[in-house]
Amino acid sequence: MEHPFNKSILMLALIALVSCGEKEKPKEKQIVVVEAKNEIMGSWLLVYGETRTADIVEVKDLSNTEFIKILNEDHFAFFNQKKDTAEGFYGGGGTYALKGNVYTERLDYIGVKELRGHEFTFDIEVKGDTLIQSGIEDVPEAGIKRHIVEKYVRIK
Repeated sequence: MEHPFNKSILMLALIALVSCGEKEKPKEKQIVVVEAKNEIMGSWLLVYGETRTADIVEVKDLSNTEFIKILNEDHFAFFNQKKDTAEGFYGGGGTYALKGNVYTERLDYIGVKELRGHEFTFDIEVKGDTLIQSGIEDVPEAGIKRHIVEKYVRIK
């Protein structure tokens, strides 16, 4: 008959052997690549909108509406809502590319079929918490040919 003490010694010896295996290799240094943060990423509130068609300049009345633009690494979305009502809501979105100060939107989601899939190229500039976007919107199928200037402030 085996003595219970022998089993205990055997178990302790096994645990000791297993724990004496190979030592953990020192971890190799990992190289972490930190990309410069895209300054336009974030949420933006339109504070000024100007449209020039031929020789007519229209400044958007923003007193009763909020226009928000949201940008992540490669997609954008925008929506407009009249204050205190469900009327006048519209929105859109798609992908964008930014090369230097040249910003190109591809509008994939919008209620106006003629605008879907269209690319708009703008100059863009960030000054502190202000984003300024300007350029030509030219979509003959929708009867649009105008120069726009939009100024946004960052929503914190």
